[in-house]
Amino acid sequence: MKRYAYINDDGSSQELYRDNRISNTKYTLLNFLPKNLWEQFSRFMNQYFLLIACLQLWPLITPVNPASTWGPLIFIFAVSATKEAWDDYNRYVSDKKANEREVWVVKNGIKKLIQAQNIRVGNIVWLRENDEVPCDLVLMGTSDAQGLCYVETSALDGETDLKTRVVPPACMGIDAELLQKIKGVIECPSPDRDIRRFDGNLRLFPPFIDTDVCPLTIKNTLLQTCYLRNTEWACGVAIYTGNETKLGMSRGVPEPKLTAVDAMIDKLTGAIFIFQIVVVIVLGVAGNIWKDTEARKQWYVKYPDEGPWYELLVIPLRFELLCSIMIPISIKVSLDLVKSLYAKFIDWDEKMIDQETITPAHATNTAISEDLGQVEYILTDKTGTLTENKMIFRRCCISGVFYGNESGDALKDPELLSAIETGSPDVIRFLTIMAIGNAVIPVQSKIGAIQYKALSPDEDALVQAAAKLQMIFVDRTANILEIRFNGRTIHYEVLETLEFTSDRKKMSVVIKDNNTGKIFLLTKGADEAILPCADAGQQTRIFTEAVEQYSQLGLRTLCFAWRELMADEYHEWSLVFKEANSTLVDREWRIAEACQRIEHDFEVLGVSAIEDHLQDGVPETIETLRKAGINFWMLTGDKQNTAVQIALSCNFISPEPKGQLLMIDGKTEDEVCRSLERVLLTMRITTSKPKDVAFVIDGWALEIALKHYKKAFTDLAILSRTAICCRVTPSQKAQLVEILKSCDYRTLAIGDGGNDVRMIQQADIGVGISGREGLQAARAADYSICKFRFLTRLILVHGRYSYNRTAFLSQYSFYKSLLICFIQIFFSFVSGMSGTSLFNSVSLMAYNVFYTSIPVLVSVLDKDLSEETVMQHPQILFYCQAGRLLNPSTFAGWFGRSLFHAVVVFTISLNAHAYEKSEMEELSMVALSGCVWLQAFVVTMETNSFTILQHLAIWGNLVAFYALNFAFSALPSSGMYTIMFRLCGQPSYWFTIFLIVLAGMGPIFALKYFRYTYRPSKINVLQQAERMGGPILSLGTIESQPRTVEREVSTLSIAQSKSRSPVYEPLLSDSPNTRRSLGAGGTFEFFQSQMRLSSVYSRNCKDN
Repeated sequence: MKRYAYINDDGSSQELYRDNRISNTKYTLLNFLPKNLWEQFSRFMNQYFLLIACLQLWPLITPVNPASTWGPLIFIFAVSATKEAWDDYNRYVSDKKANEREVWVVKNGIKKLIQAQNIRVGNIVWLRENDEVPCDLVLMGTSDAQGLCYVETSALDGETDLKTRVVPPACMGIDAELLQKIKGVIECPSPDRDIRRFDGNLRLFPPFIDTDVCPLTIKNTLLQTCYLRNTEWACGVAIYTGNETKLGMSRGVPEPKLTAVDAMIDKLTGAIFIFQIVVVIVLGVAGNIWKDTEARKQWYVKYPDEGPWYELLVIPLRFELLCSIMIPISIKVSLDLVKSLYAKFIDWDEKMIDQETITPAHATNTAISEDLGQVEYILTDKTGTLTENKMIFRRCCISGVFYGNESGDALKDPELLSAIETGSPDVIRFLTIMAIGNAVIPVQSKIGAIQYKALSPDEDALVQAAAKLQMIFVDRTANILEIRFNGRTIHYEVLETLEFTSDRKKMSVVIKDNNTGKIFLLTKGADEAILPCADAGQQTRIFTEAVEQYSQLGLRTLCFAWRELMADEYHEWSLVFKEANSTLVDREWRIAEACQRIEHDFEVLGVSAIEDHLQDGVPETIETLRKAGINFWMLTGDKQNTAVQIALSCNFISPEPKGQLLMIDGKTEDEVCRSLERVLLTMRITTSKPKDVAFVIDGWALEIALKHYKKAFTDLAILSRTAICCRVTPSQKAQLVEILKSCDYRTLAIGDGGNDVRMIQQADIGVGISGREGLQAARAADYSICKFRFLTRLILVHGRYSYNRTAFLSQYSFYKSLLICFIQIFFSFVSGMSGTSLFNSVSLMAYNVFYTSIPVLVSVLDKDLSEETVMQHPQILFYCQAGRLLNPSTFAGWFGRSLFHAVVVFTISLNAHAYEKSEMEELSMVALSGCVWLQAFVVTMETNSFTILQHLAIWGNLVAFYALNFAFSALPSSGMYTIMFRLCGQPSYWFTIFLIVLAGMGPIFALKYFRYTYRPSKINVLQQAERMGGPILSLGTIESQPRTVEREVSTLSIAQSKSRSPVYEPLLSDSPNTRRSLGAGGTFEFFQSQMRLSSVYSRNCKDN
């Protein structure tokens, strides 16, 4: 689909497209209530509770007042609706502010001030310096004579460096007054969300006639939310407006992520629901039998001889309503509340603030904090994530001569400085490509100093290095580049720019020397993209060796090449290139094909080597997280050797003899198949040996493996604790994450650039680093941090605490509901199986909402171990990874506890206060008091660290319980008149409560003491050490459940020779430079064998 924007057309054509009104709101005043209710009742749990509430409106079957269910239900729905309404109101206020902002627009040839929401497609919008762009515009004119303007795109993509935008050639030189009267049409594609691409065409109408269609690219656009900087004015034609702008199309609610804890809670809820149905059927049948046999013999029970057709359903439905509280209605709200607090704890953590930039960590997704404690695989980018992304030019090889090898700094190499002084042609060409083969913008300060605005740190390092070597990039004015070399000024005209793409892996510029009139093609890029395109007569072996040598040192390499173009050749090619640029269909592919026509027969000049330092604390972070049982994969676009050396230096892999690196390579299906079989066989042989085995694969082999041998590669992923994937594309990164997720691993992806966004969004948990490549990754991620080292604290402290607290809260919520429900079931056995409720409606409602919810909510402050102990003993994270605190086994324990406590409460209460001793209301209050007292002691026993808030919540809640019931007992209409006054005045009541607490908590306390003393878990050992103040030297090995993988080698489509022996690839070469760059090997004292942290249901422990 195409759209046509008619410039300055005030006629009916503007009505074809929407206005510029922005609307990010979800609701309106009219649809809020029905839409919100529809969304809430689209969940099965809410439908269930609504059904129960509706059934309670039937007086014949309801055992309690309907308010006992409707009250909590309305309260919970009101809380959720209020939160939604508040969030939507904030969006409305933000939209209103943007819509009513005033902007200058040309109407009938005159500039007028209108509200931004009234801009239509085709209007010419006039901007002044520092103005925000109100919609997507095609630039038509600027105050700069060369048609340039500068924009800040940080609000769009997070990149703070200014970018240049240029007026299309067809509009170049048009006077500002004439721009208000310009007419024409812009052909462009339908709205999309790609902020890095725009393919359009421009044609002007008389008297502004251009002889040809003018192609438009993203460099000719100003996108919504960008700011005009360092430019007096600019104007453009609106092409996309309102929610159809590129930013508007990118907005939307991301797909919610389901945590492992949430999945387990859903399964447990399903199990409880099935149990509830079974109980209801059994009790319903028993009730009907008792009614037809025993009930009719009792003089006080008056059942009619013939009842209605639904008579058999009455008692089962009563029991259904009575047992409906088995599933806690408040669990979702409670979990949402505490999860929001977990996210705030991350935001408030002062130890995760980068002191250099004073940037804190931030949790964008508030719903998945507990998943941080169950991470099993971390997939990480390299540049900017493990490294600083601060590029420094260190070495180079020009025409076979190595510079900087001795001193480690080519900028101080006497030989290179001498070659510059003598005017070596190859060296001059090499420096020229360094200086101008890029999109860097030189900006002169008031004192004359030149600062460079670069899109990437690599380009900035190259331009800075060239300037230090006397090749100074002074100015970029439209297509004219000015260079100062040894006091001499040189001007070049940029004829064409061949942009870098991840497929081409190179960038070229076609320039014309204004002094000689010669045309040159200057290219820089990856060695595999440049060296195969070299002239057939040139020997490139020396450059290949240079690339290998620099890669062994962990340096980033780029190859530089050039060739002279004949005028005829250039003009013929430029027609093809211009045609490719003007097409709207497959423009990217057509441009790549046109580039290929000219990027050949290069004269390779040399290789540059750039150093990128590791971030502080990266080796220690990786070593610590490895001790926690977390596996690492590095996914990078860099060369294999560079990635391997970085991996060695940061403890990603261990050097020989402890470490072993297996290579998967090949350019054909056959080669990749054999390599993959060999590595799989070696992996299976070495899984039982205490050796750190890793594999490395490049993008080409990975593409073949994922397409043709996905099952074999998945088997390899299960076996591998460490992998290095080189030269991978963003889509391949996302595919690798998906493979690990398909194996039921919890994955965390971390990166810092726009090329990491897909990987971050695909992973269970996405972490973005607020780095030098902007904030795209941080904005797309669930969590953002400034440094890689903060990952340790994010996982071990926040993730572990969140998991522990959520596990307790969720199981406790079921426990308190099951407790009261079991008492109701037991009461039915002494009430004629009639489904009568022991508790009144007010007590049931208060029990769920107040008496039992407040104490447990302060569990968000509980810490089983101090932060220091957790950081010193990261291996205890295995309890979270294996799901040892929330699984069917632990839930069965809580289920048994609720059943046991129900027996204790009901038996003691019944024998102490039943029959002629008390009224039924008194028995009900005694049982309720016993439940509240038991739960106070349960929360106390399960709490590891106490604060004033926790004491207030637990014991203050008991005081509030009595205060509320004294108040109700004072009301004659409450149904509890004088009950509490009479009970509290009886010693037997307090003795009964004492017996309930003693009988209920005694055995549980004894069992806990026995396990804590004689069968302590590793966590118990650490807790004892903390209390005694002594150090823990070793925890021993925490048992894991190994992943069961077939020992037989998978049969692939290509046969392998049975006589072939497994090949062990050496990890290191014999280069002395390589030896010098080794880092400390990682230690694996707790997890030496290949482990598989099993799926949700099998993650129960042998010892807790």
